[in-house]
Amino acid sequence: MAAPFFSTPFQPYVYQSQQAAMIPFQIMGGEAQVVQIMLKPQEMVVMRPGAMCFMSGSIEMVNIFMPENEVGMWHWLFGKTITSVVIRNTGSSDGFVGIAAPLLARILPIDLAMFGGEILCQPDAFLCSINDVNVNVAVDPRARNVMGSAEGFLRQKLTGQGLAFIVAGGSVVQKKLDVGEVLTVDVSCIAAVNSTVNVQIKYNGPLRRAVFGGDNMVTATLTGPGIVFIQSLPFQRFSQRIARAVTSPNMRENPKFFVQIAIFFILAYVVIVSSLILTDV
Repeated sequence: MAAPFFSTPFQPYVYQSQQAAMIPFQIMGGEAQVVQIMLKPQEMVVMRPGAMCFMSGSIEMVNIFMPENEVGMWHWLFGKTITSVVIRNTGSSDGFVGIAAPLLARILPIDLAMFGGEILCQPDAFLCSINDVNVNVAVDPRARNVMGSAEGFLRQKLTGQGLAFIVAGGSVVQKKLDVGEVLTVDVSCIAAVNSTVNVQIKYNGPLRRAVFGGDNMVTATLTGPGIVFIQSLPFQRFSQRIARAVTSPNMRENPKFFVQIAIFFILAYVVIVSSLILTDV
């Protein structure tokens, strides 16, 4: 039985690979989840560095560079890691490893065989994988999407026929788009999409919205067919709200406070210089 798209807390599942290998896993927790994977002797799991939470005594962990992963220059320039951690059961009996989400997020098991062998995710969405899964960097060459944000420009592309675990902040909504069906989503709320979904970046409103409150200024227009995973609390939004809470009251109530002050002084300078010039004339 192939793994479903989602798993509820404390509900075990068994993943069956194309080679008929059976690997049970269990996703535990509600907000900041942990996936526990059972490993038979010599079985292994590939995960992102720093995600290991606990493991049995027969498990060995090695941090290596994966040559099949096309991490490339873009991944490094945007501050992403270019190494992976391989966890292998070197003992003679079954072992287990617990891999934790790096934020308040849900862990989604994605059977790539059910997605045509490819899916596009947000940056740093990949948590770990079983069997045939390659993590590549997908760069959107369209200038309109490049200028929108890093989320629309740089994405992770998971390919293969194995089982991948990705993370999505907050609650997760799954939408299945028919051919030609259109869905508008905030750019940062896109957790993962089928490669068949067309993503177009859209700017809402004039440039002054970016100065005087630019929330939801950049959205993505998704056109089916395909499946979209939408997260309710992306890490960028969560971190911005924390930053606002620890700043001064003025900055907390108005995050564009310094920009508005700068514009005020510029306008005052223009008014003063103009009055002096007119006075001399």
